[in-house]
Amino acid sequence: MKNMNNMMKQAQKLQKKMLQTQEELSSKTVEATSGGGMVKVVANGGQKIEAIFLEKEVVDPEDVEMLQDLVMAAVNDALKKAQEMVSAEMNKLTGGMNIPGL
Repeated sequence: MKNMNNMMKQAQKLQKKMLQTQEELSSKTVEATSGGGMVKVVANGGQKIEAIFLEKEVVDPEDVEMLQDLVMAAVNDALKKAQEMVSAEMNKLTGGMNIPGL
């Protein structure tokens, strides 16, 4: 029974640390660019886009599709980087254990 209590305390400790880490990651950001830096997207560890920057030269009313493609590429890359950042931090906490939902 003592072992079970220790395991529960350990699990509660880990859960508390994970919640704290998630909060900290929400304030950390990653950047991604496309079009040779003409489009830049900033995302946070909470998987939210914080900013999109466009160079004036990339805004061409005659080629809206290109701009859409560049924005989509930068957004997808930023979200991927944010996910990788979160995974790396969570792996530090769990010691590489694969815990469902993380």
